[in-house]
Amino acid sequence: MSSSRPGASDTGTLRDRCRRYVVRAADAEWGALFRAVRGALLRRRWAAVPLTLVATAAVLVFQVVQHSAGGAALVGRIGVVQASLPLWRELLRTPLSLFVPAPDLPVWGAAAQVFLVFGIAELALGRWRTLAVAYLGSLAGTLYARNGVRLGPGSPFGLPPVDALVRDTGPSAAVVALAVCVAWRYRAWVTGGAVVLGMVLEEALLPNLAGAEHLCAIACALAVSGYGEVVGWQWGRTASALRSVLAVGPLTEQVRRTSRAAAA
Repeated sequence: MSSSRPGASDTGTLRDRCRRYVVRAADAEWGALFRAVRGALLRRRWAAVPLTLVATAAVLVFQVVQHSAGGAALVGRIGVVQASLPLWRELLRTPLSLFVPAPDLPVWGAAAQVFLVFGIAELALGRWRTLAVAYLGSLAGTLYARNGVRLGPGSPFGLPPVDALVRDTGPSAAVVALAVCVAWRYRAWVTGGAVVLGMVLEEALLPNLAGAEHLCAIACALAVSGYGEVVGWQWGRTASALRSVLAVGPLTEQVRRTSRAAAA
């Protein structure tokens, strides 16, 4: 007699179906991104992520410097941004402010964010596109803080005057922008939606300058991704039309030669 329990095969079948469903869902969400990242790493190893390594090292160096004797003043002069500063000074400091972690938070959190998200983005989007998106996301948050303070708390998008003195540094806005761009590029809609929802909930439950800047970074990333999609689609159509036009010339000449040969 069989020793298997009644219903064991049904349970096993259900478990297998659930496993296959999870595998298919994971592949649909992250399969293309995983293959792109894995392929780039296998081809070039650590040489594939020089921007990520430099950015992570910059976060750690700034953390060490700003906690050393006299280092805080140096970091403040070259990398700390506040909405109360003149615009030209904010723009000059913004690129470095991206790598200056908050002095009162664990540096490993900022370094881990940069290493993971910058690394995936550099492998999936390319080095220069990653750098551009990171900078634009950070710049969008910085400029919003400046204009939000100018609008004042009476405006729906305004900020209280005290936010003009808040230290506005760190890689979080750049990380959020990169995460959204990567999710859009590789159609990881659930992941991208989770990032957006998380940032919206953060701002709704704990409204602060950082949360508002994260939403600005998301808006910037969506605009960049949408623009790139439209431009890429239009360029594809234009290139296809050019190929068709170029192919018509030789074909027409061949028809003419054939007609002349037949007439002769």
